[in-house]
Amino acid sequence: MPKKPLRFAVVGGGIIGVAVARELTNRLDGASVTVYEKEDKLAYHQTGHNSGVVHAGLYYEPGGLKATLCRRGVDLLKEYCVAKNLPYDQCGKLVIAQTAEESTRLDAIFARAQANGVPGVRMLSGEEIKTVEPNAVGVSALHSPETAIVDYAAITNALADDVRQAGGQIRLGQEVTSLEQKEQGVVVHTEDGSEHYDLVVACAGLQSDRLAASTGEPSTPRIVPFFGQYFLLGPEARDQVKGLIYPVPDPQHPFLGVHLTKRIDGEMMLGPNAFISFGRESYSWKNINLRDVLNYALFPGFWNFARRNVPSAIREFQTVISKRKFMSEAMRFVPSLEGASIVPGTRGVRAQAMNGDGSLVDDFVIARRQDMVLVRNAPSPGATSSLAIAEHIVQQALEGRTIPGPAKMPSPLSDKGSAS
Repeated sequence: MPKKPLRFAVVGGGIIGVAVARELTNRLDGASVTVYEKEDKLAYHQTGHNSGVVHAGLYYEPGGLKATLCRRGVDLLKEYCVAKNLPYDQCGKLVIAQTAEESTRLDAIFARAQANGVPGVRMLSGEEIKTVEPNAVGVSALHSPETAIVDYAAITNALADDVRQAGGQIRLGQEVTSLEQKEQGVVVHTEDGSEHYDLVVACAGLQSDRLAASTGEPSTPRIVPFFGQYFLLGPEARDQVKGLIYPVPDPQHPFLGVHLTKRIDGEMMLGPNAFISFGRESYSWKNINLRDVLNYALFPGFWNFARRNVPSAIREFQTVISKRKFMSEAMRFVPSLEGASIVPGTRGVRAQAMNGDGSLVDDFVIARRQDMVLVRNAPSPGATSSLAIAEHIVQQALEGRTIPGPAKMPSPLSDKGSAS
């Protein structure tokens, strides 16, 4: 008697969760796949509130999971956008050094980019910067010509259409409250009832630590929310920048600082800053979630982090309360923006995973627990890497499992890849 097809559930309707669901339907003929999303539409939180940048892989430790999955993810994402006729604008990116010290750090980033196989990357002198961005200034710059921008929400919805066409289900408005490992399989609990699955993948983003804790996993790394505010340049100044302009990361600051980002609809964004949020899903000052605030206020790791980063907090708070300060940060790279108008744009909330000692979790963290795979941390370049992360997760989830019916293997990742 033939075995029944396996039943899979994916928790989370952001781009990574939906990509995992699509990968399951692609890999396993006849598998039953269900996506649970607590909001009434997909890509509601981090996926729908980010900059839309397709990162090329400049900064990441060669051989690490981020570097490997980012480079693989870029190729997969570009192929998918072409196949689905979705916009993919290879506008390019400059990382500009303003001092000799920053220029030295930029040389190290260039070496990493080369080690990661980032195509076309090159160093520019101060004068050469203007051949790429005529209005930009700096001591030196790194040019990544294939860095691109997309609409991640549109990609997520296209992936969801693939899932539905393959027979999968997308359940909107279904909040998963806990996951319960049984002797075999996992019970997914929602406010509307419970259902048993052979395997569950949790891609819960801003709620990932809470969902993991419901399974018996450690409560750390803890999610501490930081909001990021973007502003939009007025139409009179929009053409001052052609692509993306970023500062050189400063090891003294945990967050990057204000940068300039072209958006897929032609708008030009400034930002984001990064400051503690009053809720994991709070997109305005009026929305305060006391449970979320207490969750980090009572967490020793947060105060360890705060003590070490007072100068950064002051820097970021200045851009929170002053549009002039926000604009002056952008003008360090493009002085011709002086006098330009700006209006508030989108605000996002970053699911920042933090250890008990206050250190930030940098790499992807994907944990296997019997019949569950839990995505504990998927920061930038998580959206860029989403299709490659999906391959990695599904491969990990199926290891050692007898699969009824044919199972297809993905194209192999670089042999630099490693499980987290």
